[in-house]
Amino acid sequence: MENNYPILTQFQKHILLENVGYDGQVKLQHSKVLIIGSGGLGCPVLKTIAACGIGHIGIVDFDRVEIHNLHRQQLYTNADVGKLKVDVAKDKLSAAYPFIKIDSVNQKLTTENATQFISNYDVVVDCTDNFTARYLINDTAVSLGKPIVYGSILNFEGQVSIFNLDGSKNLRDVFLEPPPKNETPNCDNNGVLGSLPNMIGTIMAHEVLKLILGLPTLTNQLLIIDTLAWEVKKVRY
Repeated sequence: MENNYPILTQFQKHILLENVGYDGQVKLQHSKVLIIGSGGLGCPVLKTIAACGIGHIGIVDFDRVEIHNLHRQQLYTNADVGKLKVDVAKDKLSAAYPFIKIDSVNQKLTTENATQFISNYDVVVDCTDNFTARYLINDTAVSLGKPIVYGSILNFEGQVSIFNLDGSKNLRDVFLEPPPKNETPNCDNNGVLGSLPNMIGTIMAHEVLKLILGLPTLTNQLLIIDTLAWEVKKVRY
């Protein structure tokens, strides 16, 4: 990776930015980011941080590509239906960006393996779609002192926040416990417009980059975007 990383060519527009520069790109190169969930949010996060030069990316997911994923999970095509998402994602990203290292794990995140996976990375990105996984990610990352980039989507609305950055608030500080299962929306029973996860996922990737570069992030804030009415607000906590 060191010899093939195109820091002066492919990332010249980053280097021209006063808040990034050569040193900032080196930070991105040497950062290790774990994406948990490679679905609607995970796909744009993966594509964006890979294109921007994050040097080491981990992917954890246990799903296979299904036909109904394709309208919003733009890493995948009809030819990928039935294949493991982590395999397809790794192959496509590696082909496009051969200078980065990608580790893929075809496993469900559990209490037994969460610490093992999360401890190896600098930043954790929560792209999951259920509260069990979200609270497991949160509690594990807090115990390890790892920052979390959090995102969620439902129908036409998305939310983004940064948890546990240098001791900032975490998910349980905002929502102490997950809601009862019978009151919890899920992707199987609720629709989402295909463009929404790509917008929210790109914002999450933007926050990953800013976090690594030491720029202001959504720490102790929850960004809420209603794309139907185009109402954007930030809730501070």
